[in-house]
Amino acid sequence: MTTDSLVSLKSPNAVERAEYTPPWANTSIVGIAGSSGSGKTSLALAIVAQLNLPWVVILSMDSFYKVLTPDQSACAFRNEFDFDAPEAIDFDVLVDRLRDIKAGRKAEIPIYSFEKHSRLDKTTTIYSPHVLILEGIFALHDPRVLDMLDLKIFAEADADVCLSRRLLRDVEQRGRDIAGCMKQWFRFVKPNFHKYVEPQRHVADIIVPRGIENPVAIGMISDRVRKILEDKSRRHQGELRRLGQLARAEGEARGVGRNVVVVERTAQVRGMETLVMDNDLSREEFVFYFDRLVGVLVERAVGLQAFLPSQVETPQRTLFLGLRPAGEITAVVLLRGGGALEAGLRRVIPDCCTGRLLIQTHEETEEPSLHFRKLPPDIGRPRAETAGGSWRDGESSGSISSREGEGGLVLLLDSQLKTGGAALMAVRVLVDFGVPEEKIVIVCYEAPRVGLRRILSVYPNVRAVVVRIVEDGKVTDRWVERRYFGT
Repeated sequence: MTTDSLVSLKSPNAVERAEYTPPWANTSIVGIAGSSGSGKTSLALAIVAQLNLPWVVILSMDSFYKVLTPDQSACAFRNEFDFDAPEAIDFDVLVDRLRDIKAGRKAEIPIYSFEKHSRLDKTTTIYSPHVLILEGIFALHDPRVLDMLDLKIFAEADADVCLSRRLLRDVEQRGRDIAGCMKQWFRFVKPNFHKYVEPQRHVADIIVPRGIENPVAIGMISDRVRKILEDKSRRHQGELRRLGQLARAEGEARGVGRNVVVVERTAQVRGMETLVMDNDLSREEFVFYFDRLVGVLVERAVGLQAFLPSQVETPQRTLFLGLRPAGEITAVVLLRGGGALEAGLRRVIPDCCTGRLLIQTHEETEEPSLHFRKLPPDIGRPRAETAGGSWRDGESSGSISSREGEGGLVLLLDSQLKTGGAALMAVRVLVDFGVPEEKIVIVCYEAPRVGLRRILSVYPNVRAVVVRIVEDGKVTDRWVERRYFGT
């Protein structure tokens, strides 16, 4: 296969798109309701500690208090605004965010300041949790929220205990005075508990008295959540096996895929490959030649970048019609194998903006899991051009105009693909963060046919640039990492 092996993305021979659902889709949502001060947050933290998993997130309903008008804000500072009625919560926004999380999409969560009685301008992002714990006094109130909950819990506590906890919290953490806290308690909190909060007790699956002092209930909840996760894991493993079978069948019928580019095997490339494949080569020499080989690999990937016509004025004041890149190239490193490609990347693009993804694949089940994500904030946003020809990132306004299809490539770096499961999950993360599928290029030294076919069956517009394609079942487990990093 030569460098001419790339086909147009709109080819009639393009592979039909297969379905793939990442493990964080259909997120399991646990709702914890109860009186103010009943220990909902402490109970949620105890469940998280008992589960001991990295993919559990706690979401407080306090983040979804409505934006107050000036008159309402003045009442709030006089402790005369009712924050303990359902009308104080923006359930429409809450439901939209829960639906995003349930579907495996990222969700921007508002940040509420109790000192200012107002939402802050910034938000926090929730993405890819396997379990979400929603806690708040009205967690079991709205029917739309109830439909999305996998487990409904009501935290029960003595009223005097709730009052003492609320006083400590509001005075120490929210800058309130005791008189104002007592005024709110008797005017709003206590009557609204009987009117709105206590009825949620009847829709709960589990009622937990004494909160974190009830280890039996915490253990029972944790076991229930673990069973839900184990069932999701089995379904995801089955889906990966199905994609593997589909990839093998497609590979026998159509080959590796026409969106895969193999670096042209020039005498220079063959010579460097011979050296890096030599087990007797020292680590220093291996790193030297591998970096040079990766430089050739990245150059070939960069050659896939689109260019647009551009007119400039030369120093001799004549007009010249040339080309400019459609956008800046960004790289995302799949840890830790992709780290072996970074030095070669810097040889070609010294100032390339990079991100990080840590996706680990279980040795027995071959199921990948997302452990860490750090992406450039504007990775999914196109470049924009001003009327004067200068460029800037971000939203376009005024004289800014952007053309459809513009934007730089996003290079997904990994040294070796084994089954393609980790790269498949990484592509899903990039797509969820707004990167167009056709802008993603997998840059890899060595990959098996079935791994590439597995990715392209789900994302047929993604492209891949590799040095070596190996036969299925002949992938030597992460040998590049061991030799490059010396471990």
